[in-house]
Amino acid sequence: MKSYLYLCCIFLLVSCNAVKVNYDYDKDIDFTAYTTYSYYNDLETGLSDLDTKRLLDAIDSEMRTKGFRNSEEPDVFINITSQTFQGQTNNTVGVGLGGGGRNVGGGVSIGLPLGAPNLQREIIFDFIDSQRDVLIWQAASVSSFKENLSPEARTLKLQQVVAKALSKYPPKIKK
Repeated sequence: MKSYLYLCCIFLLVSCNAVKVNYDYDKDIDFTAYTTYSYYNDLETGLSDLDTKRLLDAIDSEMRTKGFRNSEEPDVFINITSQTFQGQTNNTVGVGLGGGGRNVGGGVSIGLPLGAPNLQREIIFDFIDSQRDVLIWQAASVSSFKENLSPEARTLKLQQVVAKALSKYPPKIKK
């Protein structure tokens, strides 16, 4: 029961951090022709080995749910890259000083940041047609990142990122 409560707390903390995703794809592609996928052999995700395994497990699970299967001779290769960067601090306090009189005015203003800067992680998912070697679909996700998360919290965070990133694959092309 204690571990269940612990996992619920981790899930709530992780789920509060929004994942933002931008999508792009080739509108001339028939995505129904793609049923299998694999990863590049020399995949360099930019993540630790443990986080890479967590990420690939989450992708495999999500792709199986969508009806795709991992194959030795895939229709699509998946490439993943990531980077970590400092996000902007949105909380500031403005301190101003001004004066005026007799039609004369002046002022000084200073913005003081509150709190620590946000660490952000961008993960880009590229889907490449294996026969033509061209990019057909891409999702770029940005979410908050904390370096000292527990393994369970890291797994949940990566599952959340993958679920959001792959939620629009394959795209529904309007005719």
